[in-house]
Amino acid sequence: MCLGVPGVVVEVKGSTAIVDFGGVKREVDCLLVPDVKPGDYVIVHAGAIISKLDPKEAEETIKAWREVIEAMQEIESEYGEK
Repeated sequence: MCLGVPGVVVEVKGSTAIVDFGGVKREVDCLLVPDVKPGDYVIVHAGAIISKLDPKEAEETIKAWREVIEAMQEIESEYGEK
C-alpha cells in the first residue's frame, strides 16, 4: 500500500523543500514538482513531492487525517497499547 502524506511547503532550497506535516518538518525532494513555493500544499510520497493540492482540498485531507489519529488515540487509551 502506498501512502501520500499532505503537508505545506515552508521553504524551498534548490531541488529540496522543507515541508511541515502538522508540526513535524522534513526535507523532501521537489524535482518532480519544481514550481513549488512556500505556502503550497503538497502530497509527499517516499521523500518526494509528487503533486500540489488545492488549499481547500488540502485542509479537508488534513482534517480527515486528524480525525483518524484522534480515533486511534481513543482506541489506544480505551484498550491499552498492545
